[in-house]
Amino acid sequence: MQPEFKNQSFKDFSIPENKKQMEEELVRAEKNFGKEYDLYIGGKWVKSGDKFESINPSDKNQVIGVFQKASKKEADQAIEAGLKAFAKWKNFPAKERAAVLLRASQIMQRRRIEIDAWMVLEEGKNWLEADGDVAEAIDFLEFYAREMIRYSETQPVTPVPGEFPELVYIPLGVGAIIPPWNFPMAILAGMTSAAIVAGNAVILKPASDSPKIGHLFTEIMIEAGLPAGVLNFVPGSGASIGDFIVKHPKIRFISFTGSR
Repeated sequence: MQPEFKNQSFKDFSIPENKKQMEEELVRAEKNFGKEYDLYIGGKWVKSGDKFESINPSDKNQVIGVFQKASKKEADQAIEAGLKAFAKWKNFPAKERAAVLLRASQIMQRRRIEIDAWMVLEEGKNWLEADGDVAEAIDFLEFYAREMIRYSETQPVTPVPGEFPELVYIPLGVGAIIPPWNFPMAILAGMTSAAIVAGNAVILKPASDSPKIGHLFTEIMIEAGLPAGVLNFVPGSGASIGDFIVKHPKIRFISFTGSR
């Protein structure tokens, strides 16, 4: 029996220790400005030959990072990698898939202030808004893990005399995950983790304004033990690869938040 689910409490930055930790993480992040980050396809970090910069919205002279920009070629490779991984991942017991999310939740809790700092710098959120975003992401990881375990158990059905009805949830395949920039970790984590824990593989195209946050999430899932190919990280513009991914015949579902 699992303990009762409880939402993460928000950090109180009026507490000197929390304030000091946040200030230190901001300094540490700034020292890592301008680093290059690769795509992640089929369990490997991949270069595409094209790049784009993520800029601090409060200081256009500060380059958060330089990111490989996926083309249709890399997007297609990611989908094929997802299909290959899905063939095995769909058969993992629900509790094993859920365990990956629970480990990711613990890792994100450990790296919480680090992620807060990057979000302040890449997104322009204040400290409280950034921390609330990350707290929600942590909650999503644990909540969806718990829900997957619940859904894997015997489900209630309407009894019919002479029949033996059964309700079973099955994964669909490879899906497109396209989150927004305004909740770059919370919505990204919610969309991605729900699809993954249900046994699907995903193509994650983060918002162009917040690729560093998407990269951090990818790192966390790798550390949590997610098998290669289940999560594929392909930053790029909606015009260049977004339409290609969502219209691809091998994409089984789309999780999208955004607008024109």
